Amino acid sequence: MFTGIITDIGTIRSIEHRGDLRAVVATAYDTAGVDLGASISCSGVCLTVIDKGPGWFTVDISGETVSRTAQGQWSEGRKLNLERAMKLGDELGGHIVTGHVDGVAEVVRVEQSGDSKTIAFRVARDLAPYLAAKGSVTVDGVSLTVNAVSDGAEGTEFTVNLIPHTQAVTTLGAIEVGQAVNIEIDVLARYLSRMRSFIEK
Repeated sequence: MFTGIITDIGTIRSIEHRGDLRAVVATAYDTAGVDLGASISCSGVCLTVIDKGPGWFTVDISGETVSRTAQGQWSEGRKLNLERAMKLGDELGGHIVTGHVDGVAEVVRVEQSGDSKTIAFRVARDLAPYLAAKGSVTVDGVSLTVNAVSDGAEGTEFTVNLIPHTQAVTTLGAIEVGQAVNIEIDVLARYLSRMRSFIEK
């Protein structure tokens, strides 16, 4: 489990194409304190540390993960939002995040709003029921609050606000129109939908 509060921006140092992808990620984490087998959220994707050294760790990325995450996500030089798994007793500063990507969204607008930025994303209609104004959403591993949601013929759009701090400590500060991002819906919304489907039967 994660909280969506990013604690480092890593960089994919190298990619090796095997049966799965193997990525070496450069990080500012003290990897001496990272156990092999530990989970690290990499731009919203929960991955397992299989090797490590000073200033880097290695993860394997399955074909299933590649197919369900943002295009271009797993390439050399790509910046990643990193978060280590939460420990019992840690402060829950964002919201409960599982590290399982539900879909991919496209950035359709980036607008300056004072020192903040308002970002609009378009998602497929199957994710629309899980997005609500003032609800939580995870974008590339970052816990954010939904400002507004609108449904249209081309899909559903939602907006979020990025304060200067979020821009500075995550990759979202450099986000551009047309960019694809990983989306995880609020786990509470997922369970409510499942419960509703049984009630309506």
